[in-house]
Amino acid sequence: MNEVHAARKVAILIYDQVEILDFTGPYEAFIVGSNRGRDFHVYTVAEREEPVHSLGGLNVLPDYSIHTCPPPHILIVPGGWGVRSLLQHEALIPWIQQAAAQAEYVLSICSGALLLAAAQLLDNCLVTTHHHVIPDLMGMVPESCMLVENVRFVDNGHLLMSAGVSAGIDLSLYVISKLHGDDRRKEAASLMEYPYCSAHIPSS
Repeated sequence: MNEVHAARKVAILIYDQVEILDFTGPYEAFIVGSNRGRDFHVYTVAEREEPVHSLGGLNVLPDYSIHTCPPPHILIVPGGWGVRSLLQHEALIPWIQQAAAQAEYVLSICSGALLLAAAQLLDNCLVTTHHHVIPDLMGMVPESCMLVENVRFVDNGHLLMSAGVSAGIDLSLYVISKLHGDDRRKEAASLMEYPYCSAHIPSS
């Protein structure tokens, strides 16, 4: 008899001027890899339950606000032009800190790494981000961090970081494989017709 278990909650943060593929790529990967919703419950969260204006003019109505969001098992922080206006946000940064402390995994995509740095979550971490964002990130992280370039993602165990845009899909598929095996990852990538890249630095 198969063991019944609750689906892990996957919260994807969105905000004005978020990069579209940074959040829709991981959303698609976790949905496709969810075993028809049995293993992952994916939702979006924003500061308020109001339409978010992503890059390119796509408007998205978040499922939850940071005040109503169920505590996630997996927190995904995407990047985009809107990141820089949030680095000292009085409500959002503390919420990221709190959600990250409770989560099993925290994932940053692209310049979402800057929000993790602002939340002071990167001490003693391997870090990576979009190649254009590296100077900004390295100006924010502690000296204990080590930059890793020319990889799709890095794995610090609890905290994982990807390079830009499409690399978030690779990272999401990797986390799916960590939780449910490589066959699940292969199946999800096949259904998405996505050429998965596993180039990364693993956790020690």
